[in-house]
Amino acid sequence: MPTITWEDPFCGEGANCFRLGTDPDGNAYIAVAGQEDRYLKDGPDALRSLILDIKAGKADHLL
Repeated sequence: MPTITWEDPFCGEGANCFRLGTDPDGNAYIAVAGQEDRYLKDGPDALRSLILDIKAGKADHLL
């Protein structure tokens, strides 16, 4: 398992919370808060785009 530095959880208006993280190589990760051992890995730009869409209300159904 890579060494991931997790940010504080981001929680929507419902009960869904997720966390973003990075590793020393610059890879980006996203996980449901409390389940950081089950994460998705992608490039920072792809995850940033996903998060911006979620915050804009375009993809809140994904949470």
